[in-house]
Amino acid sequence: MKKVREWAQKILKQLGLEKKELSILLVDDEEIQKLNFQYLGRPHPTNVIAFPMDGPNEHLLGDIVISTETARREAERANLPFEEYLARLLIHGILHLLGYEDQTRSQCRKMRKKEEELLRCLFFKPSS
Repeated sequence: MKKVREWAQKILKQLGLEKKELSILLVDDEEIQKLNFQYLGRPHPTNVIAFPMDGPNEHLLGDIVISTETARREAERANLPFEEYLARLLIHGILHLLGYEDQTRSQCRKMRKKEEELLRCLFFKPSS
């Protein structure tokens, strides 16, 4: 969890949002399935859900819930390291909190481009 917290701090700093607060919850498939059904009406587990913060506190960005079980399965299927895939889901959730959508091809391309940019900030060090 410490690493996820560090990633979130780096991502928010990169986005110029270092003063914002973010809640991150890592859960199993059973828990995310309950949330997915309760809030989105979908009766199955998913990899990440983002809940934007509505209300008067402008410092709170929102909540991100990630299923580590789903993330591990999807990382294996995509032949990606689990940590990298988990970071990608965190980024995806943060972007949703910021208003990015992925319903159309155009939205998906825009979101994917931003995800890749932020992922590079976390995992790839510039050469000196």
